[in-house]
Amino acid sequence: MKKKYKVGLVGLGWVGGAHLETFMKSERFEPYAIMSTRKLDPKEIEAKYGVVVKIYNDYDAFVADPEIDVVDICTPHFLHAEQTIKAAQAGKDLIIEKPLALNFEDTKRMFDAIKKHNTKTSVCFEVRFTSSVAASKSIMEKGLIGDLYYAEADYYHGIGPWYANQRWEVKKEFGGSSLLRAGCHALDLLLYLADQEVEEVFTYGNKNPNKIFEPYDYDTNTVTLLKFKNNKMIGKVSSVTDCRQPYVFNVNLVGSEGSIKNDQFSSKLIDGLKGWNTLDVTLIDSGDVSDHPYLSQFDHFADCMDNGKDPHNNFASAYESHRVIFAADKSAETGRPIRIDEFK
Repeated sequence: MKKKYKVGLVGLGWVGGAHLETFMKSERFEPYAIMSTRKLDPKEIEAKYGVVVKIYNDYDAFVADPEIDVVDICTPHFLHAEQTIKAAQAGKDLIIEKPLALNFEDTKRMFDAIKKHNTKTSVCFEVRFTSSVAASKSIMEKGLIGDLYYAEADYYHGIGPWYANQRWEVKKEFGGSSLLRAGCHALDLLLYLADQEVEEVFTYGNKNPNKIFEPYDYDTNTVTLLKFKNNKMIGKVSSVTDCRQPYVFNVNLVGSEGSIKNDQFSSKLIDGLKGWNTLDVTLIDSGDVSDHPYLSQFDHFADCMDNGKDPHNNFASAYESHRVIFAADKSAETGRPIRIDEFK
């Protein structure tokens, strides 16, 4: 029988609640404790989620609990660094919500601690675990679209003051940027599928003139152009978090022998294949985290921990995505191209 890992959640907001519900569905995890700055009532949690958990209000005592195998960080971005470092020092493995941190310096400190303590990690770039992504990855690995030379990912999600977390994300010091706080899903997915290193980025940004978005002190709409190493590939990522429309997540992959467009596929290498062919896969078509494939992500993490391995969405992989994001943000601020090796 496979081990069931005891997990301690840090934060029980919108995302933390979705994580808790997912752990309840998993055969590989047991919700054991919740750390919160709020005075949570265990009976209310039991009534809402159907689980009895231990409640902590002190983080040091929480990570010192020997029963906890995995710490799941679901707190505001600016708290991630210290919480991650302390959990790693305490010998806990980690699930970390995106973004990792609000700046490169904190992200690097986190990575140093994780490497030092040999911490197993799973970063919540859960879009990687949709069936459409698995199919796209397989098609590309089989060479069915040839050599990839252009890729684009578009993230359209109107995230305004009607979301509770926007009380603090309206400020750059807490929200970071459009790409960091939300569009990072699109950028990470493009890099995961392309499996090539970015050399340089250039970013443009602006903001919806609607008065609703006046409180934001940073550009809520950005477009980032990507130049990959050896000039083999170029790409584009848009992060439109101020749109007044339904959620859209587009991914287009263009190769020398064919293309993939979301759930559609075309290849000149398959005889008899005409036009676009629709794949029977699931797409990410909602910004509601309760619809995201956390279960696949978490169960994959458990399987990896069983074998002493890291999953493909580990901290090291997310670190590379964040280097590109921080370079893109610097480009938007300075109005010039930024090389990724400025962040190392």
